[in-house]
Parts: sequence; C-alpha cells; structure tokens
Amino acid sequence: MKAAFYEATGAADVVLRIADVPDPDPGAGEVLVRIAVSAVHPTDVKARSGARGAPAFPRIIPHSDGAGRIVAVGAGVDSGRVGQRVWLWNAAWKRANGTAAELVALPSAQAVALPEGASFADGACLGIPAITAHRCLFADGVIDGQVVLVTGGAGTVGSYAIQMAGLAGARVVATVSGPEKADHARAMGAHAVVNYRDADAAGQILSASGGKGVDRIVEVEFGGNLSITTQVLAPNGMVAAYGSVAVPEPVLPFYAMMFAGQSVRTVLAYTLPDAARETANAEITSWLEQRALKHPVAATYPFEQMVEAHRDVESGKRIGVTHLRIAPDAEV
Repeated sequence: MKAAFYEATGAADVVLRIADVPDPDPGAGEVLVRIAVSAVHPTDVKARSGARGAPAFPRIIPHSDGAGRIVAVGAGVDSGRVGQRVWLWNAAWKRANGTAAELVALPSAQAVALPEGASFADGACLGIPAITAHRCLFADGVIDGQVVLVTGGAGTVGSYAIQMAGLAGARVVATVSGPEKADHARAMGAHAVVNYRDADAAGQILSASGGKGVDRIVEVEFGGNLSITTQVLAPNGMVAAYGSVAVPEPVLPFYAMMFAGQSVRTVLAYTLPDAARETANAEITSWLEQRALKHPVAATYPFEQMVEAHRDVESGKRIGVTHLRIAPDAEV
C-alpha cells in the first residue's frame, strides 16, 4: 500500500514521505479499513513538527481521524462488518499507524458505522472535533434551557459544539475574531456572535445571555480567555476547556470561583472514559442519521499533496477540516 510517514520530526517538506510499505494485517479484535478520506488536524501537524516531543516509534504514519470501508476483519470480529462504511477515531493515538495510508488496521470499536446519507468526507470530519465538542457539552448534565458560550466558534470543535448545543436546547453564544468567522458561526447556528477582541466583549456576552451570565463554556483557550470568563460565567457555571496554548499555566481565581460554585473540566478526546465515548458515538450517529449536522471542510487535497495539506493546517487561516483523498476505490 501507499502510505505517508515520517521517521524524524521537522518541517513537512523535509520529513514527510509517501512510499510503498507492506499492507497491514488485522489482528484479533481488529478491522482493516481502506481509507477514502484522511483528516489533518492541528494535533497531527504539531506531532510531526516535534512540538509534542520526540517520535514514539521509528516510523509514524500520522492522522488520527478518517473514513473508509472495512475490507477485512481479524479473529473475534463479526465478518458481517466487511464492506461496512465507517468513520475512525484515535487511529494514531499511541499507535505507529494512522489514517494517512491506503489501509489501516485498528481495534474494531474505533471504526464506527457511517450511516447512509453521510459521506466519507462527513465521517472524516468527526473523530477528535465532534467527540471533543460532545464531551465539553454533556459531561456535566443536560444543557436544555441553558446559555452556552462557545469560544473559537469558527474552529471545528466550535462548529460542532454550536450545532450540538442548539440541538440539545441551549441558547448559544459564540466568540470569533473577525467577520468571516462570525458568518461561519452563525451558519452553524449560533444565536449571538461576539468578536472577542472588542473592548466590551464581556458586556456583549452578558447581554446575549440576558444579563444572567453563561451556564457553560466550551473553551478553546482557557488561560488567554480567563479575564472574560471571570466576568461572564454564571454562579454554578462550568468551563470545559480543551486548550490553553497562549497561557499554558494560567493562574486560577480559586476563591472567587469557589464562592460562586463554579467548576473547571479539562477535556482530551484521546482519553475519554469508555462509557462517555460510547455515548458520544451513539449520539453523533443519531444526528448523522437525521442529517442534523453540518460538516465544515476547509480544503481537500490529493494524497500526493500531503505536504501542502500540512502547511494549510499550520497556516491557521482555515475554517473547517483539511482533508486528504487517499484511496478512491474505497468508495466503490
């Protein structure tokens, strides 16, 4: 099979190669998937660049998310899964082989059935972004009737969080950094959109909440946004944070938050409890069956343009997921 891989970290055009490598075989409890679409996420390019430390394996085929068709199964897996269309999660998490290849073998549970009506491109958008959004929103109870603030409303996690929160009965306020991103957040279903760079951003968020503050925050930049958080989070509110790049070690206003009964939850899609992941997968599947979700795709590159796809993600200018088209025959 053809696969993209790197054997040392560094710049995309220096370390990434596409070459023939041996086909993988599905082990016990595994499925073999022919990849139609592989997703390139910021976590993928950070790992390849060396920002996450030295490589854990001598050769790494990157990318955790993707979609394709099961072409073989290992011992203990229902043979009826052969031919099934699936979307994948955690393909490259603590594993040497991800979805940037024509074939990947991985545990059967990590290949989720893709409903009819959902394309491989739709399925490749899910994984990290959709599961992160779901966990941030629903780990701490129902949100029907609540006000939810989604920071980074034009990001992929933000896009899914806006939609899922609306589907669950919440009023959604999103923050963005400019007009194009504001239009995107509104298209995803945000009821109100605020430019977080505005001097009165906190006041605008409070106004959009009816003056009572927001009940839950889906937070892309915990430390960098803490000054706004402290002004807009309602008593007994929850911050579910999945990033804090600008301020990686923020100073928490503990007593102010304690007396307001406020909480902070950190979220990492890779390490969810099994029960939480099963719930997320089931609810995402239900929304897919209802065609209730929009799946933002920023750009799609042919497999041979792997380097350009990584550069696209590194630019930080995209709105949506960057895709690689891998094996066209997976769609047959």
